[in-house]
Amino acid sequence: METKDKIIEEIKKIYDPELPVNIYDLGLIYEVRVNDKKAKIKMTLTTPNCPVAESLPKEVKEGAMQVEEIEDVDLELVWDPPWTKDMMSDAAKLELNL
Repeated sequence: METKDKIIEEIKKIYDPELPVNIYDLGLIYEVRVNDKKAKIKMTLTTPNCPVAESLPKEVKEGAMQVEEIEDVDLELVWDPPWTKDMMSDAAKLELNL
């Protein structure tokens, strides 16, 4: 399995505190890139006032660090493009009856 896929597997263990869906399927992870032993992750939150604005990025970073091949994680929190329900996977939409 590729290192990137291992990171995505770890991210899928992290759930939004208000929704029964993992943040990857919610579409909050915009990009996962691996270069050597460093991961670069670009993510957003459902809203800038999200109650987990502090803890969620930290959880993502810690999750990526669980992958053996990764020594450093550069996590960037972005608000552009803004998150919309359209970014959710079909599985997430089904889970939330959207």
